[in-house]
Amino acid sequence: MSASQPVSTPAPATPPAPPAALAPVVPPVLAEVVRSGFVEGRHRGSLVVLGADGAVELALGDVTAPVFPRSSNKPMQAAAVLRAGLELAGERLALAAASHSGETFHRTLVRTMLGEFGLDAGLLRCPPDLPLDAEERDLYLAAGKVADPVTMNCSGKHTAMLAACALRGWPLEGYLDPGHPLQRLVHRTVEEAAGEPVAAVGTDGCGAPLMAISLVGLARAFQGFAGAEPGTPERRVADAMRAHPEYVAGTRRADTWLMREVPGTLSKMGAEAVQAVALPDGRALAFKIEDGATRALGPVLARALTLLGVDGPVVGRIGRAPLLGGGAEVGEIRAAF
Repeated sequence: MSASQPVSTPAPATPPAPPAALAPVVPPVLAEVVRSGFVEGRHRGSLVVLGADGAVELALGDVTAPVFPRSSNKPMQAAAVLRAGLELAGERLALAAASHSGETFHRTLVRTMLGEFGLDAGLLRCPPDLPLDAEERDLYLAAGKVADPVTMNCSGKHTAMLAACALRGWPLEGYLDPGHPLQRLVHRTVEEAAGEPVAAVGTDGCGAPLMAISLVGLARAFQGFAGAEPGTPERRVADAMRAHPEYVAGTRRADTWLMREVPGTLSKMGAEAVQAVALPDGRALAFKIEDGATRALGPVLARALTLLGVDGPVVGRIGRAPLLGGGAEVGEIRAAF
């Protein structure tokens, strides 16, 4: 080869495409963030609707992959304490399944329940917190109060768990350990309600064990609770939540509005943008926003309810998510399906 001839360099080999089975699944866009007419962001996620017969009627994204339902698991945790023999009903049982707003009536009932079961607030292992509701938080801080475990939104659940342990003679210390008798009972209850094995166990924000199931399993659980035989732990939890929704959430929360204004509906949100609903006609839905943005919960829930034929002012109230610019409304978060 002459010194003046260029030396050709072979092109780098193109890596083979991954098999289709290994390609990442990108969830669909469930909500758009629209500011001044411009789409500035998107929230992806997965959503499932079950018919009254339990068949999947609508599936957006991967609805069979496990997710942490977070507080949407609370009805199942409340059913477990009933299975343990604890007698709860009415507002007390609703509070056991609650992510309460920390309003005065929530905090008062938690302290009342602790006293009724001979428990001290110092036994609670949920972390100190401020009220979940922003308006209540401002009032709470203005009164000079500080973060407290009783104020934490899961304190009703923890009180019920401690009471069940005291009743059964199970250790109060370590009641949040996944190997504790109560948490093993919760584990079984979740699996039975979802109709599938728990895929993973983590730690929730309140410190309690957290069981991963699919969105199909979560919707199936809510469907089963709402339509369970009267007198069963599942039906007792559902009936208490539906009769006293303000204790499940608060006076300014979507779960409360929906259960109050659409009688027979069972609804519970969870952190990281999870929502599960069972309707009075036997259908159910569950979804999760992938990035955990709870601001997308309302618009997505309202759109799903509309597709299922639920209407009325409550749907518009749940779905309203305005965006502000300079203190004025300049856009919205809207459903995209």
